[in-house]
Amino acid sequence: MLHTILLVDDEEGIRKILGLSLRDLGYTVYTAASGEEGIELFNKYEPEIVLTDIKMPGITGLDLLEKFKFQAPDTEVIMITGHGDMNLAIQSIKRNATDFITKPINEDALEIALKRAHERIDMRRQLNQYTCDLERLVDEQATQIVEQERQLAALQIAEGFADGLRTIVNLIDGGASMFNQLPCFVSVHNANSEIISTNPLFTERIGPSTGKPSWWAYKGDTIRRPDSSPVERVLLSGDAQSSQEIITDKKGNKLPVQVNAVPILANDGTIELVLELAADMTEIQSMQEELRITRHRYQQLFEESPCYISVQNRELKIIANNRRFREDFGSSLGKSCHKLYAHRDTPCNQCPVMKTFEDGKTHQYETVITTQAGEQRNVLIWTAPICDVEGNIAEVMEMSTDITQLRALQDRLSTLGLLLGSTAHGIKGLLTALDGGIYRLGSGIKMGKQERIEDSYNDLSHLIYRLRNMVLDILHYAKERSLNWEVILLPNFVHEIENIIRPKAEAKGVSFKCVAPEEGTIEADYGGLSSAIVNILENAVDSCEAAHSTAEYCVVFTVCTDGKAVDFTITDNGSGMSQETREKLFTLFFSSKGSAGTGIGLFVANQTVQQHGGTISVSSEQGEGSSFAIRMHTELPQHLKKELSEKHS
Repeated sequence: MLHTILLVDDEEGIRKILGLSLRDLGYTVYTAASGEEGIELFNKYEPEIVLTDIKMPGITGLDLLEKFKFQAPDTEVIMITGHGDMNLAIQSIKRNATDFITKPINEDALEIALKRAHERIDMRRQLNQYTCDLERLVDEQATQIVEQERQLAALQIAEGFADGLRTIVNLIDGGASMFNQLPCFVSVHNANSEIISTNPLFTERIGPSTGKPSWWAYKGDTIRRPDSSPVERVLLSGDAQSSQEIITDKKGNKLPVQVNAVPILANDGTIELVLELAADMTEIQSMQEELRITRHRYQQLFEESPCYISVQNRELKIIANNRRFREDFGSSLGKSCHKLYAHRDTPCNQCPVMKTFEDGKTHQYETVITTQAGEQRNVLIWTAPICDVEGNIAEVMEMSTDITQLRALQDRLSTLGLLLGSTAHGIKGLLTALDGGIYRLGSGIKMGKQERIEDSYNDLSHLIYRLRNMVLDILHYAKERSLNWEVILLPNFVHEIENIIRPKAEAKGVSFKCVAPEEGTIEADYGGLSSAIVNILENAVDSCEAAHSTAEYCVVFTVCTDGKAVDFTITDNGSGMSQETREKLFTLFFSSKGSAGTGIGLFVANQTVQQHGGTISVSSEQGEGSSFAIRMHTELPQHLKKELSEKHS
């Protein structure tokens, strides 16, 4: 075998002559003139044998010996010494050098040293081979032992399992065993596909079957087939089987069953018996069908309920909703109800869903919401927790019932109650005055004083006139108040409103600017339209006052006409409104002023304008003021005049 030799010597002549000799011996030789170069070539070629001079400038041969042995302990290093270096040669032998030769190089000594190096290399290779063979042999023996132990353990388990099943089979025959109490069909079959034992339920429902073939109860088959029953499949495959089958009871009824069949092994590993358990699926299927129907009913109830229903998670995101919710708010999955209901990015202060997540109880909340079509609805919200199997609140169901009509009726009744109270009080005063007038009239007649009689008569006539008007007002309210329209001079109308608002605005530190047309008329109910505009102007002044700032606030009232229509514009730089407030602004009893407002004024103002065929539009941003634009016809529409004429007639 050819070997690679690294020759390190600072004498060029040694490197040339010794190098030639080594190459003639069949070696591949790399030469280095110094210890540094020797290290570089050693790292590059990894020679098996190194010949190095002991004495060299810089890194010596002993240094190289230590380094090469540390880096590659199997490297054979032969030291080259002079006659005076015997002590160094001995030291190198102590440091595990292979041999040493002296200068001048004797070829016989060189061959002996190389032979010794080869013997050491061969010995080491053989030793490595022996070691590898021994390790392989140990691994093979260990694997065999493990496999034998595993087989032994499996056999013990199988025997234990078989013994257990045999015990079970014996228990079946016992009559009062626990198997007999199982609510399923239990049967034991031998290796010849014959039924050798069954539990009482099997006999009661299927019929006596001992000695009959294993496939006897299945599908009414009488011809044996290899796969005709789970027992047959167990005998063919040797593995346990599980499948859904149909068996026929002794009354001829078809029963769906879930069958599990397992082999019972003999000591030699062959199948001795097969245990078969069949569970009647009829009741389970019935329960599944009942569950399906119940779910369908609940889904119908959820979908068709005449209220808004949504299911929300802890992030207040809607994860389910019913048909009516989708109709009025569109596709809303993944969105929050406060965004859909109130167009806000934050939940309500008294959010009932959050409360239910906190305490697990139902909560209610009443508010006004706006559909995607812009319609306002009074809703009463109820919430209920939805728990998971561990009883933790996973979601909350929110049901919002539309009570707009109920609230309108309550508002009507409430208003009617207030009206009746104030009216009764007024009638009481008039009746008291009538008593006084009658007394004065009677005393005038009794005393013959004509002047008192005439004076009392006039008082009584005036009181009766007031009483008549009051009764008529009540009747008008009950029937819905009709417009009492007339032709109004716009300049005078505007200035009269200005005279009402300006003192109030100035008293609150708000400047008031009024721009009135020089001419023009409008056909309208003077009192109704005046009250509507005054109400909006008063709200504008209040908005400026509520801004709580040192800025200068101003309300501008502008009226202009082109002869066909009249535009009333009211602008302020007060606190402004949010989108939610703008959408609920004309809802009865909605007030952004809290307890300071009644929520009636703007509702009545909007109704008055609509009665005239006019419109109100609002633009506002929170903190940036508001602008109301009322557009009215200069002449009341003919169809309204006709309706009013018909009512009056």
